[in-house]
Amino acid sequence: MTAMGSQGAVTIQWPDGQLSFAPVGQDWLTAAAIAGMAIPTGCLGGSCGACEIEVNGETQRACISQVPASLDGTLRVEMGSDPYW
Repeated sequence: MTAMGSQGAVTIQWPDGQLSFAPVGQDWLTAAAIAGMAIPTGCLGGSCGACEIEVNGETQRACISQVPASLDGTLRVEMGSDPYW
């Protein structure tokens, strides 16, 4: 585990290659906004799927999910693209 990971924060690698840091438990929309990234939203309740992101290969709905802990201290985020949103 890295020093950041052991302190309750993780490094986030965004799709454009940018790195940012976020505390474990912070909501994804806030973590993205602080990093200057925009995650599309729709219902803000988790039912529409507009805010789906992949975190280390697992799909999460950013509007109802928090930044998780990571064994190696790094999370890799990919954003989907839905032409209807």
